[in-house]
Amino acid sequence: MASIPKIKRVFRKRVRLEPSDDDVGYGKPPRSRQFKAGQSGNPKGRPKGTKSAAAILLKILNHKIELRQNGKVRTITVLEGILHKLAEDSLRGNTKSAAFVLNQLAAIAPTSGTESEVNPDDRAVLDAYLRNFQSTLGGKEKLP
Repeated sequence: MASIPKIKRVFRKRVRLEPSDDDVGYGKPPRSRQFKAGQSGNPKGRPKGTKSAAAILLKILNHKIELRQNGKVRTITVLEGILHKLAEDSLRGNTKSAAFVLNQLAAIAPTSGTESEVNPDDRAVLDAYLRNFQSTLGGKEKLP
């Protein structure tokens, strides 16, 4: 069998060049125009008191409103009211509302299965496999 010849690697020292006023181009502004150490690119920044769109939306959705239901007045959030309305519309036959509500339910439903969802026949097969696997370990380690 023929041997593979080894390749000799040659490493070069990296030379770091200090930027000078001569190095001007894309991504390299002149020294006089560069930010000074500790200076922000946006010195005035965001004005105090301004809120993001997400903060405004959360405030609106968490606002309390009164809802009359079966002759009683309940206080709920706007978000809860929207979901009530979507549920009512879906019961009246609005398929888009029904699809939205069911998709939201699927998104928040737990994805892991429970013990009751496993078929008894499948449970027997799994138990037999687990006993077989534990016997191959030879008592070194016990599994639950």
